[in-house]
Amino acid sequence: MTLGASLTKDLPSLEMSLMNATIRTAVEKLLSPGRRRVCFVNAHCVNIARRDAHYNTAVVSADYRLPDGIGIDLAAKMDGEVLKENLNGTDFLPALLAGAALLGKSVFLLGAKPGTADAAAASLVHDIPSLRIAGTANGYDDMRDQEALISHINDSGADILLVALGVPQQDIWLSRNARKLAPSLTMGVGAFFDFRAGNVTRAPKAVRTARMEWVWRLAMEPRRMAKRYLLGNLTFLVGSLKRSKLMPTKTSSARRALDVAISGGSLLVLSPLFLTLAALIRIDSKGPAFFSQTRIGKDGKPFQVLKFRSMHTDAEARRAALLSNSEREGICFKQKNDPRVTRVGKFLRRTSLDELPQLINVFRGDMAIVGPRPALPSEVAQYPARALGRLNVKPGITGIWQVSGRADIGFEKMIDMDLAYTQSRTILLDLILILLTFRAVATGRGAY
Repeated sequence: MTLGASLTKDLPSLEMSLMNATIRTAVEKLLSPGRRRVCFVNAHCVNIARRDAHYNTAVVSADYRLPDGIGIDLAAKMDGEVLKENLNGTDFLPALLAGAALLGKSVFLLGAKPGTADAAAASLVHDIPSLRIAGTANGYDDMRDQEALISHINDSGADILLVALGVPQQDIWLSRNARKLAPSLTMGVGAFFDFRAGNVTRAPKAVRTARMEWVWRLAMEPRRMAKRYLLGNLTFLVGSLKRSKLMPTKTSSARRALDVAISGGSLLVLSPLFLTLAALIRIDSKGPAFFSQTRIGKDGKPFQVLKFRSMHTDAEARRAALLSNSEREGICFKQKNDPRVTRVGKFLRRTSLDELPQLINVFRGDMAIVGPRPALPSEVAQYPARALGRLNVKPGITGIWQVSGRADIGFEKMIDMDLAYTQSRTILLDLILILLTFRAVATGRGAY
């Protein structure tokens, strides 16, 4: 199965990918040349997929899965993703069929009680006069002879097949008969026919806009919907949370425990050194002892990195004039005899003591002890695509680049090292790099 990376998002919380697109983009994609089987995914669908192997196979093997409902939106946010639009069937399908009408494509409606598909077809043609209805069939008597039904659908010449048999039957049926069906686009559409036929009343627009349509349906059909919307939604959210990026793994928990232990213990032991260095900085030049600067952290999120101030207070204003004198390859600026560095600052940089306040960043979770160095926003803005991979983990105080020569290593080589770390990091590797850091500090190689 080939999925357009720009149209889909992998969501660990759901253990599947979803189309992440506006209605307009999704319509254009589904109506473009090619065969596609599509399903809608809401919280109820995910709950069933987690316990029904046949339905799970049908959903996961579909070419596209469309996000439907606020529950899916919340699950995506657990994984740090924002879905562009809610592609629920009642809003999405009319737009899809309007696009199909413009292209001269026809549609076959299969499912629901006798007469419902016909009423839905009449409603759709009323709203989309140019829409071609290739045929209809109900989900009861017309389903008894499967081979005859499939022949009827194929003989109709329909380009699109909409199946309303409910979850999970509709998607399992489409999956099992995918090779036999001639329409190039097939979709399970749930209660769409009932809505169009007027059998079920939709929530007012204000309620739909507030993403509270499920509350309306619960109020309209409390006995039928209570288990699905109350117990079901809670079960879905708990299950999604357990699978999401918000839930730490054993390894991530161990790494965080190591970071807290090292940073907390170091801050306690080194507090006299902190006070001494702060005093020396204040005596040597005007300005605060600490320096705070915006850097880019994990997943591209900015944070304030802390350092002992090693430059004069007007250093940022003077940086632009010095960029052409950088002595390091690539987009990261470094100059050995930087005129902005103070006398105490040179010592701090030579010994890497200026980085000590980043133990506070580690303790509060912005950084890790080991990881790629945090970059400036202006540097990240110039990153080639491959370099963005270093943002997949928390930035660190030390790492492979730091123990291998620091500023003496060019940008491209640094990226190679950081990507190698992000792809193969382990607790043992972190411990080795921490030990090698002491040697790097002692030799002072690349520290300026």
